[in-house]
Amino acid sequence: MDMYDIVVVGHGAAGLSAALAAAESAPKASIAVLERLPKAESGGNTRWSPANTRMKSVDEMPLGFEQDMMAATEGQGEPAYFHRLTAEAPAAMRWVEGHGVRFESFNYLLSAEHTRIHPVGGGAAIVETLSSRARERGVSFLYDARAMRLQLNQEPGVHRVELADGRHINAKAIVLASGGFEGNPAMLREHFGPGGETLKPISPGSASNAGDGIRMAIEAGAKVAGDWAGMHSEPVDPRSERAAALVLIYPYGVAVDSRGQRFFDEGSGLVHETWERFSRAVHFDTPDRRAWIIADDKIWNLAGTKNAIRTDIAPLKAETVRDLAQAIGIPPEALERTLNEYNAACPQEVATFDPGRPDGVAAIGALRPAKSNWARPLDKGPYVAFPLVGAIVYTFGGLATDIDARVLGLNGPIERLFAAGEITGHFYATAPNSVAVMRSLVFGRIAGRGAAMHFDAGS
Repeated sequence: MDMYDIVVVGHGAAGLSAALAAAESAPKASIAVLERLPKAESGGNTRWSPANTRMKSVDEMPLGFEQDMMAATEGQGEPAYFHRLTAEAPAAMRWVEGHGVRFESFNYLLSAEHTRIHPVGGGAAIVETLSSRARERGVSFLYDARAMRLQLNQEPGVHRVELADGRHINAKAIVLASGGFEGNPAMLREHFGPGGETLKPISPGSASNAGDGIRMAIEAGAKVAGDWAGMHSEPVDPRSERAAALVLIYPYGVAVDSRGQRFFDEGSGLVHETWERFSRAVHFDTPDRRAWIIADDKIWNLAGTKNAIRTDIAPLKAETVRDLAQAIGIPPEALERTLNEYNAACPQEVATFDPGRPDGVAAIGALRPAKSNWARPLDKGPYVAFPLVGAIVYTFGGLATDIDARVLGLNGPIERLFAAGEITGHFYATAPNSVAVMRSLVFGRIAGRGAAMHFDAGS
């Protein structure tokens, strides 16, 4: 049986920031990070994420950030949680930068209105850099170490984690940071209904998040929070083996199902405002849980198109709509009828077409579903088609925590038990865009410092 002062369960942004912060706060503490995967595959969702962050720079939060968070959660989020996130994010991001992760700004997708920052090298840079810095400070890493059971106060002042291979790890304080349950088909069906179990994980990191940390904390008496029917989902190309093979040009074309029928208002908002609803519609509202994005040759003239297409597989292409339909296996008459109806509903004047903002160029007449913006005719061959499926990125339901990242039980905070990142339940309705990695770093750091306080106190 191994004994540590602090054990962190999880090797992504939240877990690594917790381990490093704890090591800095309590240099003499013995600290271990448990990772269920082999070292070469470690890092959870973070390794595969672009780690886009909703900040103007590492020093500056955007105006209205807290209000945006509450709007995204439809008022169900905890204001104090987002206030702490807002207050701590610049210092946390400077801290990460100070450890060697370099951030750069960029214009987000096809929108001209939202600037983000992201680490050079993506989430993998966060994983490699923070794990290296933690090792330099003496943190131990245990790979192929899947945590399965949590026993609180197994001995006075000692919690215990039981691993799948039978090992027991004891600790004075524990930080849970092992992600959501997007890699657990049974839980997906339970919380999302029939078909939930077939959702495609967007990356190997998503597939490895089986909800173990959530389950074992609940069994140990933790309260839950968040929207258990909520998830962040994105449309990807099912032909590609690349992680996050996104195709995000649907606002500027039409989305059709296997019958050649539209099923979604593609222009109801900018991509980052609609991709969750669109992805869920692809998975739950189409006959075979698959859709096709149809566009014409004008799509390649839009600034940023290449950034919005992240699949490595070329689209199917044809000079005519009929030939394209035959190539993708859709009844030609149905697809021709759909595009004819769509083109007829496009306004004559599209001079104000602007892909960087909701431009008000809406379809006219009785087109159903509507096209609220960017209703420009598709009339210039060659035509292209990308297949799409809905892929799950992370889940919203998780553990209840306070603003100090302490796990809450029925009678308040559970002593010496912390949690951060996707394992916690602070999101509702819609994922606040470009916030997942930020909150993991912020509250992971808070959790690590909180855990280190118990070592300093000698408890």
